[in-house]
Amino acid sequence: MIERVIILENVDPVIFFGINNNNIQLLKTLFPKLRIVARGNVIKVVGEEEELVAFEEKIHELEKFSIEMNVLKESDILDIVKGKAPTVINVDNLIIHGLNGKPILARTANQKKLTEAFDMNDMVFAIGPAGSGKTYTAIALAVRALKTKQVRKIILSRPAVEAGEKLGFLPGDMKEKIDPYLQPLYDALEDMIPPLKLKEYIENKIIQIAPLAFMRGRTLNDAVIILDEAQNTTKPQIKMFLTRLGINGKMIITGDITQVDLPNSQPSGLIHAMRMLRHIKGIATVEFNKKDIVRHKLVQRIVEAYEEEEKQANHPINLS
Repeated sequence: MIERVIILENVDPVIFFGINNNNIQLLKTLFPKLRIVARGNVIKVVGEEEELVAFEEKIHELEKFSIEMNVLKESDILDIVKGKAPTVINVDNLIIHGLNGKPILARTANQKKLTEAFDMNDMVFAIGPAGSGKTYTAIALAVRALKTKQVRKIILSRPAVEAGEKLGFLPGDMKEKIDPYLQPLYDALEDMIPPLKLKEYIENKIIQIAPLAFMRGRTLNDAVIILDEAQNTTKPQIKMFLTRLGINGKMIITGDITQVDLPNSQPSGLIHAMRMLRHIKGIATVEFNKKDIVRHKLVQRIVEAYEEEEKQANHPINLS
């Protein structure tokens, strides 16, 4: 009899083993000649060489499926062990599968343009109104790159600028002070990565979420770097951020140039950077509009109302 240890490196054990270890119990019935013990992200198996080889091969197929789909049902296990392809519904414009296998899609023409621009360029500016899916799509692309091992980490950042109100002193340590500014980024990640795996990624700094000020002095290699709410950066801030890009790095900068929260005397660094850099090879710009809004239907109507008022006030924002 031979003992073999199989380490599940990237899979979420909760998904892989199933509720109350139901998936492991099923594997035990499918491989009755083996003695199988699972704990944490480790499977110990004892048996004859031929059986062990077959079992390990199927485990790695199950692991790959679980990582890609974010779900592993009994029917999937039965299909894979029997050598059949699991039933997967093909979805157009799929980026990744989120929690419980939910497909996360490029749902509009400009979200699809962003996915294409990301594949073709190392830096992409994505601008547009609230609710158009700029940040959500960008984070989905970053998670996909991490899962497919195109990069080793994800860096998410935002300027810590209050949206028109003075919050004053915030209690707690540094993390507790800055987390409110970064919560929208956590919200998106929680849709795409199982809770235990997300916690592990953050603890191991595979996913890093930090205010823009913390980026100074860093060189970010093998990473997807996202700057959200970039309309609230100054010229020096965005220059500092853009020059963090390292070897095998990709960068997405998102913002809504109609919602600048900087003091009136301070021009937006995002608008300036887009004007300066839009003709540089390797940098793309995707401009979202009200047709891309995928939140509540009222959000599109609200954006339209503000656009109409802006036209009447004759103060358009010109990027050219």
